[in-house]
Amino acid sequence: MQFPLLVLGARVEGGEPGSLLRSRLDRAVVLARVLPEEPIIVSGFGEAEPMARYLIERGVDPERIRVEPLATSTNENLERAHALCPDYDYFRVVTNDFHVLRTRLWAWHLGIRVRMHGVGTPRKDRPWNYLREVVATPHSLLRIVWRRVVAQWPMD
Repeated sequence: MQFPLLVLGARVEGGEPGSLLRSRLDRAVVLARVLPEEPIIVSGFGEAEPMARYLIERGVDPERIRVEPLATSTNENLERAHALCPDYDYFRVVTNDFHVLRTRLWAWHLGIRVRMHGVGTPRKDRPWNYLREVVATPHSLLRIVWRRVVAQWPMD
């Protein structure tokens, strides 16, 4: 059974992956070698095409890569990847270590089984991104709770 490798997008600078995104993609290259049969999904608005190009330039077979170019958030990355590969209920997700908890929360809410591959965050990117997660994770948790509460309301 194949389990797609989903690489979540991050900042692109001048058409090239930024440092966070490169760290994710470099891990994906290693995993692609270890898991040669697994499809690879690159996801993110304005990020997916440069991600695919980066992987191909490093020897990943283009036939394995599926591009999801519309997602603008963590939950959309998961939702759209699942829609792109509906026969799979399990994904190997590559993101940075600071982003693992929030990604797991969304995967749980969406009913998507994941195996997380957390990548170390480049030192220069740590302060801002860890601080951002202090706000983004509770915000996502509140959105998840809200969605679950609204789903319980009668539709009379």
